Amino acid sequence: MGKGNPLFSLLILSLLCHSISPITAVGSPSPVNIWPKPRVFVWPVPHAILLSPLFTITSPTHQYLDAAVSRYLRQVTTEHHHPLVTPAVNLTSASPLRTLEITVNDLAAPLHHGVNETYILRIPSAGPTAYLTAFTPWGAMRGLESFSQLVWGDPPQIAAGVFIWDWPKFEHRGIMLDTSRNYYGVDDLFRLIGAMGGNKLNVFHWHITDSHSFPLVLPTEPELAGKGAYGASMVYTAEDVQRVVEFGLEHGVRVLPEIDMPGHTGSWAEAYPEIVACADKFWWPAGTAWPDRLASEPGTGHLNPLIPKTYEVLKNVIRDVTTMFPEPFYHAGADEIIPGCWKADPSIQTFLANNGTLSELLEMFVNSTAPYIVSQNRTLVYWEDVLLDAEIKVNPSVIPQNTILQTWNNGPNNTKRIVSAGYRAIVSSSDFYYLDCGHGDFLGNDSQYDQQPGSKPGNGGSWCGPFKTWQTIYNYDITYGLTDDEAKLVIGGEVALWSEQADPTVMDSRIWPRASAMAESLWSGNRDETGMKRYAEATDRLNEWRYRMVNRGIGAEPIQPLWCIRNPGMCNTVQPFGEA
Repeated sequence: MGKGNPLFSLLILSLLCHSISPITAVGSPSPVNIWPKPRVFVWPVPHAILLSPLFTITSPTHQYLDAAVSRYLRQVTTEHHHPLVTPAVNLTSASPLRTLEITVNDLAAPLHHGVNETYILRIPSAGPTAYLTAFTPWGAMRGLESFSQLVWGDPPQIAAGVFIWDWPKFEHRGIMLDTSRNYYGVDDLFRLIGAMGGNKLNVFHWHITDSHSFPLVLPTEPELAGKGAYGASMVYTAEDVQRVVEFGLEHGVRVLPEIDMPGHTGSWAEAYPEIVACADKFWWPAGTAWPDRLASEPGTGHLNPLIPKTYEVLKNVIRDVTTMFPEPFYHAGADEIIPGCWKADPSIQTFLANNGTLSELLEMFVNSTAPYIVSQNRTLVYWEDVLLDAEIKVNPSVIPQNTILQTWNNGPNNTKRIVSAGYRAIVSSSDFYYLDCGHGDFLGNDSQYDQQPGSKPGNGGSWCGPFKTWQTIYNYDITYGLTDDEAKLVIGGEVALWSEQADPTVMDSRIWPRASAMAESLWSGNRDETGMKRYAEATDRLNEWRYRMVNRGIGAEPIQPLWCIRNPGMCNTVQPFGEA
C-alpha cells in the first residue's frame, strides 16, 4: 500500500478533513473490538450513539454487494447483540446515525486472487452519516462486516468517532473442507461460507472427491456420481454448485474446487474400473511392510496413466468442473501417490519391467493433464507432493512456473523448499493448520488404544496429533525462516478439515473459532506494533467474537469458562512455563 495508491490519497484527504490522527491503535485496549483486528483503528474518545430506527445503507448497484448490503442492514438492526462484557462507553445524546454511505472505486473488479480488499470506514461522533470507501465491492463487504461488529445493544447503538483503515496481510485466506469421506449438505456449506465472510476469509477450498465417494454430478460423466456417491441424496448437482458459488460471491468468498488425482480416486472405479489401479483392495494387506501398502488409510485406488481411457474421462471431468466453477484456480491434487498401488497393476508392472519408473508415470500423467487444465484459463494448484515427495515426484521442468503448490508436511521446511524453487505457496502445515488432528484414528481394531496403565499415550493414535489449539494456529508465522523475496511467494494459508471423523454434526466446533485465529493472523498479523506476539491480548477478544458467532448461528466451541472473561486477568499466569 504505497503513497501512489489512490485509496491512500483518499485516506490522507479523510484525515485532513476530519482531523483524525492516522496513528494505529492496534495494540491499544478498546472497549469494542473487531475480529480480525483492523490494521488501523482510531477511536480517540470512546463513546456510542444510537442507530436511527430509520437507519439505511446506500451503495452503488452491484449484484453481490446489493445482497451483502441487504444482509448487513438486517443484521445491524435486528441482531441486538449483548457482549459478554458490557462496553465501558457512554451512550451520548448526540443525533443518531441514519445512514452508512458506501463508495466503490471499481465496481467491475472480479472476485479473483489478489483483488483489492482495502476499505476505509469513518463513523462520526454524531450523526447522521457514516462513510465506507473501498476500491472494490469485495473490500466494501469487509468494511460492512467491521461496521456490523461495532453495533450492539437493544436499541442498537454503535461506536462513534471511529476511523478504520484496513487491508489484508495475505491475499489468500482459506478453509479446506473434505466432502468425500463424509457428506455435507448445501446448507452446511452455506453456514461455513457465511462464517468465513464474517471472519474476512476469502477462499473456500472444496475438496469434493476422494477414494471414498464421488459426490459431484458432472453433466458429461454422470456415472461417476451415479455409482461413486454414497447415495442419490448425497450428491452435489450443477444447480447446487451454482448456489454455493453464488452464495460465496455474496459473502466475498471464492469457491476453489479440488478434484484430487491421480491418487485418491478409488471412487472413480465404480463407474470406470478399467482406469483405476488397485481399486477396492484392502489398504494394507496382511504380511506386507508399510512401504508396500496400497494406501495410507482405508480406501484404495489410483488412476492409471497408461490407459488412454483415463484421459478421455479426465478431459470430460476437467471441462465440466471448469464450466461449473468460475474460479480461476483449479486444484488438481497430486498428493500421496502410493508406490504399492501402482505396482499392483499388471500394465504398470510391465511398464516398470521395461525400465520405466513411478516418477516417470507421474510425469506422464501431469504432462497429459496440466496443459489441458491451463487451456481452460486456469491456474494450476497442486499439493506439494508432486514436487517434494521422497519417492514419486516430477521434474520441476514439468510443472508450469506459475503453478501454486500447497504445503502440508514438515512445517516451514517445505514452504522454504517450494519458494526456493520459485513457486508460489499456500501454507496448510499439518503441524499447525490441520483441524482434524488429535481425535485419534478411525481404524476399527487399532491395538495402540489398548494401553496399559502408566504407558505414554504419545499422539493418541492421531498421525498428526496433538490437537491444534487456537493459540498454536494464531502464533504460526507462515513465512518463518524465509527471506523477504521468498516470503513474497507465500500467497497465504488454509486451515484444513479432513472428514474421516467429521461431518455436519461437528463441523462448526471443529472449525470455529480456531479458523478465526488463522483469519486474524493472516489479515493483520499476530504481533502488536512492538513486534511482540499478541495472543494473550487476543484471548478476551476471541472470547467475545466466538460468543457473537454463536449468536449468529455458528456452533463455535468455547475457548475458556465464562468466568474468565468476567474476571479479567484471573485466567492468565504470572509464572513462566517450563521453569517450575
